[in-house]
Amino acid sequence: MQKKYSVSETTRVEREKIANDALGISTLDAAEPTEETKKLVNEYILGNMEISDVLEATINRYKAMSV
Repeated sequence: MQKKYSVSETTRVEREKIANDALGISTLDAAEPTEETKKLVNEYILGNMEISDVLEATINRYKAMSV
């Protein structure tokens, strides 16, 4: 069974749990996400952005920084 992550298929509470679980896993062996990334994730929790858009925006920000 595939998990659902899209805004239309999750509640705000579910999205908050998804985000918190991901934060916990990501910080096991890495630095905490930047404030900008946290703001983007909050937009996902609020239902304003899809998680794929958050990921794309984060990747593009890091690509732009390395140019």
